[in-house]
Amino acid sequence: MNIFKRILGHIYFFYGMLLFTGTMLIAIIPAGIALMFPEPKRARILHPSYKIWMSIFLPLVFIRVKRKGKEKFEKGQNYVVVVNHNSLVDIPVSMPWVPGPNKTLAKVEMAKIPLFGLIYKAGSILLDRSSLENRQHSSTAMQETLKMGLHLTLYPEGTRNKTAKPLQSFHVGAFANAIMAQKPVMPGIIFNTKKILPSKPKLWAWPYTIRFDFLDPISTTGMQLNEKTQLKDKVFSLMEAYILKNQ
Repeated sequence: MNIFKRILGHIYFFYGMLLFTGTMLIAIIPAGIALMFPEPKRARILHPSYKIWMSIFLPLVFIRVKRKGKEKFEKGQNYVVVVNHNSLVDIPVSMPWVPGPNKTLAKVEMAKIPLFGLIYKAGSILLDRSSLENRQHSSTAMQETLKMGLHLTLYPEGTRNKTAKPLQSFHVGAFANAIMAQKPVMPGIIFNTKKILPSKPKLWAWPYTIRFDFLDPISTTGMQLNEKTQLKDKVFSLMEAYILKNQ
């Protein structure tokens, strides 16, 4: 990377953070109001609010989101949406652009961040990995989310993919939840967020168009919980092949 691009990338990063913080006010009030209501009404208030926020913020930082395959979401059907995870950009992009109200599983530590923590808490099922009781509660909350007709948006890699591989290994939780609820799995693939906000260099970013592609849903009707690993491996293979073909 030449020195000119490196300097511009650092300037762009701080420009983006300033606008992210400033435009966050668009979402804070709806998030505070939404917390007064139980689910699924809370998610139905939040989803359009977060989409409006990102629809204002992203153009200001010269980023577009192009979706492909959103017609694969059937009206009246909710899904376990599994998404690859390359960057911190993924979550504020994926949740508003999943078609319909949805919740995600998120680290409890993020909810402690001033202002942003309120937005994060309102739209997430919080997970404290250090607490067995909390992990069990989170699993119950995910099943309740699906029963209420909301989408459940999960990142089966668990952490950001900082490797050169298309995907990291998947955890089985998303697929176990889909089978238990007998809900279809909807693979979603996000392209270019790692280019926008890479892990290195620090405090550096660059604008790109984000592509968010949805693959064909995979039915879990009639599947048993002991088939969760086969389902996980099938989805992994489909997503990996799609990334390799379309990156």
